[in-house]
Amino acid sequence: MSKTAIALGVVAVLAVVVAAFFWANRPRKITVDADLPTGFPAQGFSHDSFEELMKSYVGADGRVDYARWQQAANSRAQLRSYLAAVSRYSPDSAPGRFQGRNDALAYWLYGYNAYVIHSVLDHWPIRSVTDLKAPIEAVKGLGFFYQQRFSFGGEFMSLYSVENDRIRATYKDPRIHFVLNCASESCPIARPELPVGAALDELLSTATSEFINETANVKIDHDNETIFLSMIFKWYESDFVNALRQDGKPVANGLYTYVRQHASGDLAAELARARNYQIEFIDYDWELNSAL
Repeated sequence: MSKTAIALGVVAVLAVVVAAFFWANRPRKITVDADLPTGFPAQGFSHDSFEELMKSYVGADGRVDYARWQQAANSRAQLRSYLAAVSRYSPDSAPGRFQGRNDALAYWLYGYNAYVIHSVLDHWPIRSVTDLKAPIEAVKGLGFFYQQRFSFGGEFMSLYSVENDRIRATYKDPRIHFVLNCASESCPIARPELPVGAALDELLSTATSEFINETANVKIDHDNETIFLSMIFKWYESDFVNALRQDGKPVANGLYTYVRQHASGDLAAELARARNYQIEFIDYDWELNSAL
């Protein structure tokens, strides 16, 4: 057999493998069959019904009581009604409902978080979002974050696409990484309050500060001259560095600089001693952020 024939055979086999992968992992549309929340406004967009649920099922520690929520038929129906609004209206399909940048950003953040919770409840009981696997799980989380497609204003999108193509690409604000919640232990905590407009900026800043000043996310080993950071800083390093660049700050040691500017108390003092330390990243814990 000639080398050309062998090469063509290899290409054909690879093509079949790739086609089989994409067929097995083809998008799975998740639809929500529900009416809009009672009293949903004719203009604007209300997150009140979702906020009410979050205040009922999120504890002071930011954990979500999925077990109790899943057993409450009325609460699951209320979540579906909120998602019916997310499914019908978005800043893309109904821009007139979102008066400013922060109102639009709030829609994407809270819609993302609501669909994450909906998916956990829909597949309950699970120990981790990674339990929901694609037929060919080539990447951890493929089934949960990539294959499922949820409706945002009539456009079916994966959670991965919402985060990267809508939120990160449009708003270029790294603080969003501390409000988006992927239902996992290493995620930022879930937050019951869902502010919009100018109040959203305060939430983003508070969430960033609290995440960075939590020892589970940023810790320093002076003996080994190492700063340990949440894996979020590795995955989205370019977002944090670009934010510094936009603010005219040095980016040579970007993650250190970003973390230090949001540190307070003991952490701020420790970081002052750790300027030249190496940075390593903490393994991500994908166990569910469920109430105990």
